[in-house]
Amino acid sequence: MTHVGFYLLPDGGAEHCHRTACRLIDKAYRQGLGIYVHAPDAQTVAALDALLWTFRQGSFIPHVPLAQEDGLSPVLLGCDAEPPARLSDVLVNLTGAVPLFFSRFERVVEIIGATDGERAVGRERYRFYRDRGYPLQTHHLAA
Repeated sequence: MTHVGFYLLPDGGAEHCHRTACRLIDKAYRQGLGIYVHAPDAQTVAALDALLWTFRQGSFIPHVPLAQEDGLSPVLLGCDAEPPARLSDVLVNLTGAVPLFFSRFERVVEIIGATDGERAVGRERYRFYRDRGYPLQTHHLAA
């Protein structure tokens, strides 16, 4: 069964969310897991594509946008299509909705921003998973 982790940000905007996503992607990559990052739009995919190369000194996370899928990259970034079946370890969801394909992943990462609106949308997703019996875990991140 899919396990869902909610990561609650103490502050910051999209940049803080993206940097948190990069840290979590890095952790999963170092564990040898395949990761799909589901972004809300192509601009976010482009921003994450650039940030994954620079978010930390000396980091190297091989990744490609879904449109350039090569069948080899352990990390794919996409926004409007379902990822290939070969990736089923970790889904990092950066959208405001639960992706239809979430249940084929072992783990789902939900990053929740600090604004009232982001928290409200996050609570809706939390209820969605909870009401369907998925194991949930909440992480309150420090500033």
